[in-house]
Parts: sequence; C-alpha cells; structure tokens
Amino acid sequence: MQVVKVSKRVIIRNFVIAMLCVAFGWYLKAKITPQGSMMMGGAQGAAHVLVEEALLKDVSPQKQYIAAVEPIKSVNLIPQVSGYIEKVLFQEGSIVQEGDVLFIIEQDRYLANVDLAKAALTSAQANFVRAERDYNRQKALSTKQYASKSTLDTAESAYLQAKAAVAQAKANLELAQIDLMHTEIKAPISGKIGKALVTEGNLVSSNSVTLARIVQNSPIRVAFSVPDKDHYALKTFKSGELRTRLSLPDNSILEENALSAFIDNEINPNTATLAVYLEYENSSNQLIAGNYVDVIVSSANETKQVIINPAAVMQDANGAYVFTVNDEGLVTEQRVKLDGTFEGKQIVLEGLKGGEKVIVNGLQKAKDGASVRASLISDDSKEAK
Repeated sequence: MQVVKVSKRVIIRNFVIAMLCVAFGWYLKAKITPQGSMMMGGAQGAAHVLVEEALLKDVSPQKQYIAAVEPIKSVNLIPQVSGYIEKVLFQEGSIVQEGDVLFIIEQDRYLANVDLAKAALTSAQANFVRAERDYNRQKALSTKQYASKSTLDTAESAYLQAKAAVAQAKANLELAQIDLMHTEIKAPISGKIGKALVTEGNLVSSNSVTLARIVQNSPIRVAFSVPDKDHYALKTFKSGELRTRLSLPDNSILEENALSAFIDNEINPNTATLAVYLEYENSSNQLIAGNYVDVIVSSANETKQVIINPAAVMQDANGAYVFTVNDEGLVTEQRVKLDGTFEGKQIVLEGLKGGEKVIVNGLQKAKDGASVRASLISDDSKEAK
C-alpha cells in the first residue's frame, strides 16, 4: 500500500477555504435575517409595541331604551253598503293619498234608489203645494166665516202632513245619495296600503269584512317606556335639552330629529314605568310600523373628552401616566388626569388632546426616550399597519 503524504501547504490552503465558506455562510444569514445581523454586531433590535389612538369623543351621559314603531293613524277599510266588488283601483303595497278611490261596489242598484228617492220627493213636493193652497183657501174662508172650524182643521192637518212628507222624502234622498257615495270606498288617510283582502267579483255585506288596511308611515311614532326615576330627566324634551337617536335593527343610526314628543299622563302601576312617544317625519321610510328599535337619549349639549384604552394607563407615586409614540417611534412619558369611564374607555381630563398614539401592549418594554416599532390596533382589536 502506497502512503501519500499531504504537504503542509495543502493543509493550510484547505483550512483557509473552509474558513472562507463558514464566513460566507454567516454573511448570507445576516443578509436574510436582519435581526441576526444585529446580533452579530452586538446591538439589540427596537422593541415592538401595540398602540391605540386617543379619541376625542362626546361623553355626555346617555340612556338607551327598547322602543316600538307604531303608526299615528291606521285604518281598516270596511264597506258601508252591500254588493259585489266591481273594481279594485290600487296597487298592493303602494302609497295612497287621502281621497283616492280604492274599491267600487256595484252602483246600478244605488243609482236606481237615488232616482226613486228623487221621484218620491217630487211627488211629496206636489202634494205639499196642493195642501198648502187648500189650507190657505180654507183659512181665508174661515176668517170670513164661510168655512167651518173643522174644515179648516182638516186642511191644516193635510198641509202639515204634506210638509212632513217633503222633509221625509228629502231625508230618504240624502240617505240614497250617501249609500251611492259609499259604493266608492276612498282612502280616509294618506299612507301605505297592504294586500287587498277582497278581490273583484266577491259579494260583501255592510260592516262585515275588512277590504284592506292603510297605515300612515309619515309622520310615524316611536313609543317606549322609562322607569319612573328617569321621568324627571325626560321632562326637558320640550326645552330641547335632550336629543334622541334611533338604532335600527341593522345597527345603523338614524340621526333624524324628533318632530315632537310627549309623555303619558300616568305611570303603569304594574311596571312602574311611564310611556314616552316620539314623532318622526320618517322621510327616508326607514321606520316601519310594528318594528322595534333602540332609542338613545342624550344631552343636546355635547361634552367632548379624550378617551383611551384603560390598558394604557400606568400608576406610580406621582399619579397616572401613559406612554405615547410619535411618527419616528420615539416614546414619551405623558402625565394625565383621569375621570370616570365611557363605553369601557378611560376618560382623560388633562394631558392628552386626542389623536396621540398611546401604548397599550408592550408597556414593560417602553421607557421615556426609547425607540420602538409601533403597530396600530383598532377598537375591534385587529392590527392595522
């Protein structure tokens, strides 16, 4: 077996190549991982913290009540005369105006009744003229003592009966005309009409069935009940010191101002609550009768204060403070004066103006004058860069 001797120069060359490969590997790692590069240099990376924006918001006290939407006016259309439905003159689910003709009940019979009543009136008027002339003649003869008292009395009685017959014929004519008028069923109010409950060709009787229903949608009323202890605060409705907002079923807010408001005249003894009624124009038709909404009652005079996440507040012997971060990532300790809470947030009376970014997570890594990497989180706790 032949033994190959490796020269000292070859060994040194291989060692140098190995060291260069190791160094190149560390260089690539530093390029790919910046933190690794910083560690190689012996420097610590900037701490990562989460921040929230200090908000300037109206913190006026407010109350919230469950309320029912109800129409101020609603009408069930009920026939006043009997007959077959000849025509239905509206589109179901549409808006109708007061005075619109909606149904027509067969009119021929009622037109004939009007003609009969007119004829009866004419006959009664003719009889009255004859009776009046006879009475006047008998009265003149009686004055001259040419006619007996009994004859005059008979003529007077016939005259009065004829006069009454004319009045009765006029009343019958008016009734016939009213019945004819009721063959056209008109909308007594403006509003939204629902389904036609009786269609053409069906026989209806007087006061027997509802033909359709109209519900007023503008203006509309919102009704809710308040505990008796809240009654005195709500008295300021009329003076305009309170404002109301409506939270709709889809969680959107209707900012429309109430046209008027009134409080019921007695407390419900079973619930110890008092009913309150608000009237809205409902120009956007977002309020639907029968629906439920939340009424948010607050002061009409806004009180704006800065609010922050309570997690941002620190305490020491000198009081409360927070850490804020500017756009360059520089941390500043900010002394604050606190008040109560609003919607789960801490109210800040002094020390912040609103818009500052306060640290809420990673406070143990922060100190005054330090540099940090800050990520903004929203109120729903989702990170936003």
